[in-house]
Amino acid sequence: MVRVTAPTPVIPVPPADLPGTLGALRAAGHQYRTVKQELRDNLLARMRSGETRFPGIVGYDDTVLPEVERALLAGHDMVLLGERGQGKTRLIRSLGALLDEWTPVLPGSVLNEHPMHPLTPASRAQVAEAGDELPIGWLHRSMRYGEKLATPDTSVGDLIGDVDPIRIAQGRTLGDPETIHFGLVPRTNRGIFAVNELPDLAERIQVALLNVLEERDIQVRGYQLRLPLDLLLVASANPEDYTNRGRIITPLKDRFGAEIRTHYPVDLELELALIRQEADLVADVPEHVLEVLARFARAVRESPSVDPRSGVSARFAIAAAETVAGAALRRAGLLAASGTPDGRTEAAVARVGDAVSVTSTLRGKVEFESGEEGREIEVLAHLLRTATAETFRAHLAGLDLSGFTALVEDGAAIETGELVSAAELLRQVGTVPGLAKVLDRLGLGDAPTSEEAAAAVEFVLEGLHLTRRLGKDVTDSGRTVYGGRG
Repeated sequence: MVRVTAPTPVIPVPPADLPGTLGALRAAGHQYRTVKQELRDNLLARMRSGETRFPGIVGYDDTVLPEVERALLAGHDMVLLGERGQGKTRLIRSLGALLDEWTPVLPGSVLNEHPMHPLTPASRAQVAEAGDELPIGWLHRSMRYGEKLATPDTSVGDLIGDVDPIRIAQGRTLGDPETIHFGLVPRTNRGIFAVNELPDLAERIQVALLNVLEERDIQVRGYQLRLPLDLLLVASANPEDYTNRGRIITPLKDRFGAEIRTHYPVDLELELALIRQEADLVADVPEHVLEVLARFARAVRESPSVDPRSGVSARFAIAAAETVAGAALRRAGLLAASGTPDGRTEAAVARVGDAVSVTSTLRGKVEFESGEEGREIEVLAHLLRTATAETFRAHLAGLDLSGFTALVEDGAAIETGELVSAAELLRQVGTVPGLAKVLDRLGLGDAPTSEEAAAAVEFVLEGLHLTRRLGKDVTDSGRTVYGGRG
């Protein structure tokens, strides 16, 4: 048996030139700032320099991000509302990059207390006793982000904290802050804390966050700890969750300074950009195939057969692209085992026919209307054909494709499919008038590989079939036969 060892997380090491004592920190001119002041200053600095403020966030430049920036500049906690797969968590996590890279802390403080602004009585006494000779530590911004997925079993102790019975047994009194085992929120003091899917949190647990958002203190087991927490609290929620699985209680909603609605990519180019950025492709997927999948995802999202309240996640299109790439890699692997007609190794290049497998593997990602039960694959297959036809028209409309239709005249046929090699497909086609223009329109260049040329040929054949200019049949062995008139 082979034991796989998980990689050890890399903990950033502070630069050696950072001050090591409180006196050196003061001498360096360091000024204490709250988290919200820090975020505001660093966001303004990026605006003035023209630096990218939210790297990796696609499609929100003119809609969501300006609202997020206004909330940060105003110093508001915020809740992001949107359907699944709209990048809410990605956006929240990107906020951490606006924090200072390094910030001073009291070594050993579970609350990440600032040396110039200690919170607990023990820390204040430590600072007063040691003075400028107090050793300090440094915390990287990657360690200043906390996150909790709200689940029904989440407790107040998880979020806020609870009395530690061991410390009580050691002789401390209930009024002593040292008896508290702090929860996730206080431990993210001087950072950003996110609650994902906030409506899933039981209402009585949401009440525990009221003081955190307004009074900035915490209450545990009937007594109050005056610990003025310094953090930005951000939550995410699905709008439908207000009435389905739960709701955000009104007093808590009122305490968030900003409520920001997210959305899916507003146009095709943004959908494509998101797929290119996020998909981990194990094979080459030509641009026209990616466009088919982007159009397909948008068609599913807009279909009356799909429940609009659940949404169709951006992960749907990303997973579709990865599935198509996997199909291309599978073909290359199987053809390498069986051998290709010309004896060369087949490169893994996706074709439009590889997208057919998506309708079955990804149907679980879509919530259909109740009346469509049993027709899920049929609905998705229809939408995929529609997306393919739209992409065909967008790229090849007005082009003379008579050379392709002439290939199947007089009863001839062209076979393609999952296990048909590029060499075999191109051998059947031969020299086709108009192929060079097709390759140019599809952006495959003047010298495409045989696999890229085969992908273009299959796309043309499928497009001609969908526009009723070619017939098509699928054999029992899974091969696709184009021939005759549509």
